[in-house]
Amino acid sequence: MTNNSTKLLFLSTLMMGTILSISSNSWFGVWMGLEINLLSFIPLLANNKNMMMNESSIKYFIVQAMASTMLLFSILLIQMKHPMGWEKEMIPSMMISSALLLKIGAAPFHFWFPEVMSSSTWNNCLTLMTWQKIAPMMVLSYCIKMSTFTMTIVITSILIGAMGGLNQTSLRQVLAYSSISHLGWMISSLIVSETMWELYFMVYSLLSVTMVLIFKLTNSFFMNQLYSSNNLKTEIKFMMFISLLSLGGLPPFLGFLPKWMIIQSLIENNLIPLMTIMVVLTTITLYYYMRISFSALIMTYTENSWYLSMKKQPQLFILPMMVMISSMGLIATSTVVSIN
Repeated sequence: MTNNSTKLLFLSTLMMGTILSISSNSWFGVWMGLEINLLSFIPLLANNKNMMMNESSIKYFIVQAMASTMLLFSILLIQMKHPMGWEKEMIPSMMISSALLLKIGAAPFHFWFPEVMSSSTWNNCLTLMTWQKIAPMMVLSYCIKMSTFTMTIVITSILIGAMGGLNQTSLRQVLAYSSISHLGWMISSLIVSETMWELYFMVYSLLSVTMVLIFKLTNSFFMNQLYSSNNLKTEIKFMMFISLLSLGGLPPFLGFLPKWMIIQSLIENNLIPLMTIMVVLTTITLYYYMRISFSALIMTYTENSWYLSMKKQPQLFILPMMVMISSMGLIATSTVVSIN
């Protein structure tokens, strides 16, 4: 009980830190909110029973503290030199953006992200992939502008996300690299408009929740657990792979909708070369999702001596509903649009 109450306390301060950052009207308030958010997440990551988790919480703390220091240092420097309208200038906006990109784990500042993810619980992984990105990305939207720097970050993130996931056996690391790839799309959506980012983030969060819920229920952490046919029922596997392909952005599924809108907006803004590179690199991430899906559905790999029973949980009816939304969402929205 004590454990749950402390978790509840830290979760509420975690959310409060994010809300403080978003609603603050000064840079100092933004920094303070990010700091509260960081200090609330560390106790959620740490675990006395598992030394690996303690290691990941220390890694997370060092990287985030460094990013916060960079952010504060940049703000102070800028306020001394450019009191007004500095967002329009290249170097100041690059300094602030770099600190925020380190906070969310976008490439080339991504090295800590898969490391922390690989030794965290599924709940913490979900928080890292979704909630922890809200405040830095909202703040990033204040000073982001179309430049070579931004384009490089977008392309590098999608490339690293595509290449890093190819030779992974850990499901948590696959989701981490997938998240880095999605970050590239999110940053490009911020260039277009904040509303576009909100839509992308909501769809991405829904798909991430579905994936994490499935992996948590089936107690899966590595690829070979998916391959052993006696572990998972076929319908659970099917739901898992529909969600995976939706997360990759395969056209008939919901995950393609925000990508489609971003592609259209980038074309309207004459950013066709950037859009082409993004689409081509994203097909690599789709390739490794499809590889997992086909291998696990077709292969029967029964060499494992252990047997993972699926946890019996009352909220299992939520899962098929979320998978239905992720698989039928695009069809539904396209129908609504065509009727209008």
